[in-house]
Amino acid sequence: MSVPGQPVDTGGPEGGSGHWVIQPLQGWHLPLLDDPAFLPLQPLLQRSLLLAFPERLLTALVHRPPLASEVLVALRTLSSGRHQVMGLSICRRLNRSGTSWQVEHLRLALQPQEDAAAPSRHAVAAALLREAIQRARGATSWIASASSLDSTRLAVLREQGFQPQRTDQFWRWQADAASGPGAALPAHLQLRPLNRRNASLLWHLEQATCPAQLRQLLDRRIEDLLDQSGNKGLLLVDTSRNEAVAGVRWLADQPGGGQRVEFTLHPAWLQLLGPAGELLLRRYAPPGSTLWLVSDGADSARHDWLQRLGAEPQGEQVLMARSVWRRHGPQPAERAARRIEAVLEQFQPRRRPLPTPVGPLGSGAAQL
Repeated sequence: MSVPGQPVDTGGPEGGSGHWVIQPLQGWHLPLLDDPAFLPLQPLLQRSLLLAFPERLLTALVHRPPLASEVLVALRTLSSGRHQVMGLSICRRLNRSGTSWQVEHLRLALQPQEDAAAPSRHAVAAALLREAIQRARGATSWIASASSLDSTRLAVLREQGFQPQRTDQFWRWQADAASGPGAALPAHLQLRPLNRRNASLLWHLEQATCPAQLRQLLDRRIEDLLDQSGNKGLLLVDTSRNEAVAGVRWLADQPGGGQRVEFTLHPAWLQLLGPAGELLLRRYAPPGSTLWLVSDGADSARHDWLQRLGAEPQGEQVLMARSVWRRHGPQPAERAARRIEAVLEQFQPRRRPLPTPVGPLGSGAAQL
C-alpha cells in the first residue's frame, strides 16, 4: 500500500522511473496538472488548496473530520528529473460525523507515458483509491460512481470491495426562457425554498425514496443534507399534511458548465410528473441555465417525462458502495480498568490450594 510522500515500488531500479509517489495536493503541483483530463478540475483544486491551511489549523484545535475535499496526486519523476502527474483523486465526506465518504473524481492523465517503465493506468487508479480509503480514518462506508462503459474504473472499484447499488441515467436539460406550464399548482401544494426551518421535510422525503441498504451506507442527518446542497434547493410541500412530496436540490457544479441536481419525488405522488414537476424545475433553474439530473435507470415513467421536457440522455453511471471494517484496539478507559484490576488483585485474600493426590486414584479409593 502506498504511503503519502514515499515511493511506490513498481519494480524499476532504485531512484529510476519505476518509482512514484502519492502525495496530498500542494501548490507546486498545479502547473503540472496541464493534462486535458485535469483542466476542468482546476477551480475545484484551487479551492481545495485555499482551504488546506485553515483546515489544518481547525483540525489541530478541534478533533473533527475535514470539511474540505481530500485531493491526492500520483506523481512520477522521470529520468530527466522532470515531474509528471499520472492521476489524481478527489474525495469528500458526505456527513458531519465523517462515517460516509464519496469518491468525487478519479482522473488519469490522457497523455501517453514517455517510456515503458511507467505504471499501468489500472495500477495508478487502484493505488489512489487505496490511499484515499486508508487516510479517511473514521469512515465506515464509501460511495463511488462510474460510467457503465468505463470498464477500467468499474474493475478498480470492484477490486477495492465496491458493490453495485443501482444504475442511474444522466439527463441534460436546458432551461429556456418560457414562463412554465400554464396550469397552476393545486391549492394544497406550495413551493418553498430549502432552508434550515424546513430541512426536516426534505430529510423525510429522502428517507422515503432511498433504498434501505443505501440509506444505511449514506448515514445522512438533516444537517448533512443542508451541507451537501449548499442551502440551494426548492421543495414542493403538501400544506395539508406538512410534508414534502417533491424536491430539487444542488449536488455539485458540473465540470464544463451547469449544475448537477437531484430531483426527488415521493413514490405516492407520481402524478406530479407533469406540469407540477416542470414548474418545480423551472422555478429552481434560471432561464438559460443547464441542469444535469440523475434518474434511476429503471424509472421509465420519469424517463418519459424528462424526454417530454426536452432533456437529453447523457449516458448511464453505476452507483457503487462499500463498507470499511477496522480493527480497534482497547479503548483508554478499558486499558485503565485493566490496570486497576491488576493492582487490586494483589490485595485479594489468598485461597488455600486444594490437596492433590499423590498416588493412583484407585489405591486411594480402596483405602477409604
